[in-house]
Amino acid sequence: MMTLYALKPAFQNRLRPGVMRLARAGVTANQVTVAAMAGSVAVGALAAGLEARAAFLLIPVWLGLRMALNAADGMLARECGQKSRLGAYLNEIGDVVSDAALTLPFWFVPAIGPAPVAAAIALAILAELAGVLGPAIGASRRYDGPMGKSDRALAFGALAAWIGLGLPAGPWLAAFVWIVAALLLVTTVNRVRQGLSEADASGLPS
Repeated sequence: MMTLYALKPAFQNRLRPGVMRLARAGVTANQVTVAAMAGSVAVGALAAGLEARAAFLLIPVWLGLRMALNAADGMLARECGQKSRLGAYLNEIGDVVSDAALTLPFWFVPAIGPAPVAAAIALAILAELAGVLGPAIGASRRYDGPMGKSDRALAFGALAAWIGLGLPAGPWLAAFVWIVAALLLVTTVNRVRQGLSEADASGLPS
C-alpha cells in the first residue's frame, strides 16, 4: 500500500550534498539519530508544558526537521560506511521515543483527551514492532501503510498546526486521532501479512 515513505528517495537526493558535508565534518549517523530523538523529546515537552496553544506550532516545524535528520542518519550509515549494531538499535528506539514524545502533547488538548492519544501511541509502537520483526522471520523490514512514520508526521503535524493557529476545535479532533489509531491497526495487520507473505515466498515455514 502506497505511503509517503515512497517519496523518500527523492527527498534523500535533495539532502545528499548537505549530508556529504556533514560526513566530511566528522558528524556521525549515531549523533544525528540521538539529536533527532533529543529534539523530539524537547519539543514534545515544550508543547505539552506551555499553556499557549501557539506552542503546538513547534510540532510541525520540528517534524519537518526530524524527517530531514532521519533521512540524513540513514544516508550517513549506508553511504558513508557508518552502519553499526548500536546504530540499528538507536534508529528503531529513537523513532518510537520520538513519536511518543511528539504525540503526547495532544493528550492535554481538552477536545481530544487521553483515550485516543493513548491508543495512537500504543498502536504506533505496535506498528513499528510489526515492521522491525520482518527480518526475524526471513522477510525485510516492513514499511507498509497506510499509516507509516511519514504519514503519522503529516497527520499530527497538520493537527498541531490547526490547534496552534487557534482554529475552531470540536469533537472532530478526537475523531481524527481515533481514525489515525484505526489506520495504525490496519498498518500493523498489513505489515504482519506482508512479512509472512514475503517469508513464504522465500520458502521459510510460517
